Amino acid sequence: MKKHVKRYDFARKPKKASRFWMWIGRTFAIRPRLKGCPLQVKKINMEGIEPPYLLLATHASMLDFPVMYQAIAPHNANNVVAIDAVRDVGDWLMRQVGCICKRKFVKDYHLIRNMRYCAEKYRSIVCVYPEARYTLDGTTSFLPDSLGKMSKLMKTPVVVLRMYGTFIAAPQWNKDEQKIPLACELECVATAEEAATLTVAELNERIKKALQRDDYAYQRARGIELKSPNRANGLHNILYQCPHCKQEFHMYSAGTRLWCSACGKGWQMSTLSELKAEEGETEFRYIPDWTAWERGNVRKEVRGGTYRFEDEVTVHTLPNAKRFYDQGKGKLVQTAEGTFLECTAYGEKTSLFWSAAELESVHVEYDYPYRKDKYKKNIFGDCVDISTPQESYWLHPVNLRDQLTKLSFATEEIHLLALEKLKSDSAK
Repeated sequence: MKKHVKRYDFARKPKKASRFWMWIGRTFAIRPRLKGCPLQVKKINMEGIEPPYLLLATHASMLDFPVMYQAIAPHNANNVVAIDAVRDVGDWLMRQVGCICKRKFVKDYHLIRNMRYCAEKYRSIVCVYPEARYTLDGTTSFLPDSLGKMSKLMKTPVVVLRMYGTFIAAPQWNKDEQKIPLACELECVATAEEAATLTVAELNERIKKALQRDDYAYQRARGIELKSPNRANGLHNILYQCPHCKQEFHMYSAGTRLWCSACGKGWQMSTLSELKAEEGETEFRYIPDWTAWERGNVRKEVRGGTYRFEDEVTVHTLPNAKRFYDQGKGKLVQTAEGTFLECTAYGEKTSLFWSAAELESVHVEYDYPYRKDKYKKNIFGDCVDISTPQESYWLHPVNLRDQLTKLSFATEEIHLLALEKLKSDSAK
């Protein structure tokens, strides 16, 4: 019999950010978190722009949140937050500071209604992280085509917050946070009048252009050196394919070194995050160039019909913002047709399918949760999170190592190919 589990009520109206709780947050969490990380805030086309407005922020690490609140000060915001983050902090407190809960990469009509509710009733800033996950390599991640439509529905100015340094300080593949200078740019990309008159495509183009950034380029331009002797730890999570022998999932990293166990070639990571081969040619000096090459290879597999992922996975579900439920093991399969999951959930056999056109991207977490002292149970390791409107499935590959980055690239390339086919079919 299926276990009764109370699921999160996404239709519930959000609260206005409490001045008291935001004062507590700014005093004891936001400002202390930025100690040792001097922040430079630059405002572009912001003359006369006051709340309410839609704020679209880049996403790189946990440092994004204190930077965002400092950038919009003295105002507060209704912040759209993923259900797992709400679970980490607690639903009651997150509602007191105005958070709007959602599941990643799921179409949620309650979300738009709640966002508009906050803008119209509270006259507040509504903050969204459209990448919906932390960038893997310090550059802009997948951005949905729905941004233009969402921005028009809000009927407010559209502002972009580009943050720099938050990724370099704490990349997802190496969460040992370092104290470095940070910067951000708060830019109005469309007034309320422009948002109303521009087409969805025109507005979408403006937003996507404004959200582009490269944190490694920011680091080099500022000459910010990472002195940590372990700065390359975890780099193999995103640089999973060797450019020398072309083998996948044989990469390792430790200290300042990255190497391939298949061919033995190694690279050193400098204090400016540049790579240099220990012997022979340096195929990729910059990390984003390496990941772009990997993505290109995945694109060839997807379009050539050879891509396939299949592995046994441990399954945890997150139906609400309280706790994960252990569902044992299942099987995850991904091809160009879509993504399949077979498992047992709450005592019942479950088969799920996300079509290529439906699943835009996935959320991945390396070594989750990082703070093992905070979680006595549900230690997953590397995870991919795929959701339905009612449930989030946190899946840990059992037999295959370092699959997450390729799985993430593949999901997006499969989706883009599906959209191309749909456009082509509709044009016939």
